[in-house]
Formats: sequence, structure tokens, C-alpha cells
Amino acid sequence: MKSTLKKIFCLLLVISTAAAFSACGKDNSNKKDQSGTDTVVSQTSAADSSDESSAQTSGFSESSTEEKISMPESWQDNGIFSDYYEKAFNKLSQMSTEEKVGQIILARIPAEDAFQTANDYHLGGYVLFWSDLDEKTKDKIILDNDSYSRATGIPMIIATDEEGGYVSRLSGHDLLKHEDFKSPRELYNNGGMDAIKEDALRKAQLMNNLKINTNLAPVCDICTGEDKFMYDRSLGQDADITSTFVKEVTSISQQNGVSVTLKHFPGYGNNDDTHTGIAIDKRSYETFQDSDFKPFKAGIDEGAHVVLVSHNIVECMDDERPASLSPKVHEILRNELKFTGIIITDDLSMGAIEEYSPDVSPVVNALLAGNDMLCISDIDVTYTKILDGVMSGKIEKDILDHAVMRVLAWKYAKGMIKD
Repeated sequence: MKSTLKKIFCLLLVISTAAAFSACGKDNSNKKDQSGTDTVVSQTSAADSSDESSAQTSGFSESSTEEKISMPESWQDNGIFSDYYEKAFNKLSQMSTEEKVGQIILARIPAEDAFQTANDYHLGGYVLFWSDLDEKTKDKIILDNDSYSRATGIPMIIATDEEGGYVSRLSGHDLLKHEDFKSPRELYNNGGMDAIKEDALRKAQLMNNLKINTNLAPVCDICTGEDKFMYDRSLGQDADITSTFVKEVTSISQQNGVSVTLKHFPGYGNNDDTHTGIAIDKRSYETFQDSDFKPFKAGIDEGAHVVLVSHNIVECMDDERPASLSPKVHEILRNELKFTGIIITDDLSMGAIEEYSPDVSPVVNALLAGNDMLCISDIDVTYTKILDGVMSGKIEKDILDHAVMRVLAWKYAKGMIKD
């Protein structure tokens, strides 16, 4: 009897030991490396191999090998979209390189085949100009914008420049049947901040109804020269009043579902038009701290989703590159003004920047500088240059991935992505 019990005990011990070693081996094979995003984890068991074949790859390069990734600690800030970083990072890990490249493009809508173009290039967003809305009924605009947004696997940002006054994409269309939006300067001069708030609400409600989810406004620039380029588009008041204006517009717009875009960082001032030539700003850094930064900071503190960076060369920050291509300017925006949202460029088709990026495409340098989305007109050329930059190693994988994660987190925060 004792001999039989001893044999049974030994048999159970052997079985339990084998099971323990098997479980230990499986745990080790499934560990995620915490040091970065590029660690490929080997799969040793048949069951694990089966799991691997059914999972999505990271998408950086097409491969049948499962890549287990974890979010770098440096990306885990307490930003305005941080509640959605995990979802965004998980979505990112399922995307191909081609899809990632498309997400950072905010393109002018093409004259033809806009739906198919968005689908082909996996675009992150479209910008609508006056001509894109001309002679369309309200119902047609809604139908088109809704179709654009759903043209890709990830819903698109649909944006426009509705500053009011000089730059007004929605005003003047007879078929929209609404009053023109006045400039912030005219509104404030005639009705003070109450008129500004009423106007901001009316704009946001109309844009929401038209399926436009982002406004490339307000203008935060402080311009006092009546003969200067930005004068007609600015509020025309000092830094404190302009800051209140920006705060109110940001709050009202975003409470009504429309993201705002603070522009043109770091502050346009009385400089020339960069659509035709480069503007060189020679003001001191103290001037920006005491004046120009204040409206941007007011919007950032209010939770503004987007900041647009100008093409001016601001010598006190970077005397060699336009702000849109300058890592130093982007570091100031991130580190000094504590902005954690989406940074976008001014239109990269503007003639002002070509000569300052002679060896590398401006779209590549713009991404390397710290922008999350690039405003462009030529979709095919831009897409190809970014994709080539990623594949050649000029653009590091983490740079692209971090930008895409922010864009995805923004879309999650807006309720655009449901899964």
C-alpha cells in the first residue's frame, strides 16, 4: 500500500513540474519589452504561433512577424488628449506605414475625385476653401463633407479658415443663406467681447451643422500697423484684450464640437506676407514673452486643440530656418508654452520656404521639426516624399509614430473614432 501511494505521489510531482516549466516558458515568450517600440518577440509554441498569425502587425514595414510594442515613456505626458493615448497607440500598432503617412497630411481638397483620393492616400484631413463650397446647397455640402470624412478607415478632419472678414470661407455663398461673418476687429469695435462671443457661437453651430469639425482660426497675432499684412485679420488690440478674445473663442467653439487652431505661432506681428517671400522678424525674445506669446498661452490654457506655425524667420529663436521648419521654435511651443496638442504648418506650398530647404523637401524638414500635421496642396508629391523619407531612414519611425499617435488621440477625443 505504501509502495503504491509513493508511486502515485511521484507521478503527480512529475506532471506538476512539467506543467510549471511549460507555463514559465509561455510567460517569457509573451513578455513585452518596455524600452521602446521596435522589439520583435519570438513565439515558441504552436498555440502562440497561431495567435501571432491572426494578430495585426505594427505596420512600419510589411511583415508576417508579430511585433509587440509598448508606448515609450516620453510620450506619456499629461496632455489634453492623454486620456486617449492608449487607444490611439493601440490603433497605431495596427496601421501600415502608408496609412500612418496619410494621417499626418491635411490637404487642400482636390477639384476631382476627392473621395477616392482620400481613400487612396489614407488622408488625415481636408481643408475646404471658398471655391470648394461655391454653388453648393447646404444639403450638398453636408453630404460631401460627411462622405469625405468616411472615405478612409479612420475618419478625416474636415477644416476650413473661417476667421471672418478678410478670410471667410463660408460667407458670401447665396445658397447657404446666412449673413456674412464680420472680422474680429469690426465685431469688437462695434460690440465688444459680447459680439465676439455671439459670433463664435454662430460660427461653431454652422460649422457643426455643415460637418466641418475644425476651424483654422482664431488669429492670435498682435498687429498694429495699418499698412501691414496681418492688420485686417487681427483683433487690433493689445496682448491682454487679444488674450481674452482667444480664450472666449476657444472655449465657445470647442464646447460646440469645433476644434480651434491658434495662429500664426510664434506671432506674426507687423511682418510681410510669406505667401510670396520670406518675412524676417528681428524683434527681441522679450517682446514675444511680454506680448505675442500671451494670446497663444491663453488659448492653450483653455484647451485649444491645434496651433499653426508660421513661415516667418524669427531671428531671436532661429535665424536660419522659417518657424515652420525650426525645431527650436517647436521646442519653445512644447516646453515653454506647454502645448500638448496638434502642431500644424502653414501651407507648405507657399513660396517663402522653398529656398530654406534646398537639400531636403520642406515636408520632410517640417515633420523633423516637430509638426504633427502638414498643410499641403500637392497630395501625391507630399505623400511620396514623406513615405520615401520614412523608408530611407531620413525620418525616424518614432517621429512619424509619435505624430500619428497625437492625431489619432485628437480624433478619439473628438469622438470621431469609435473603436
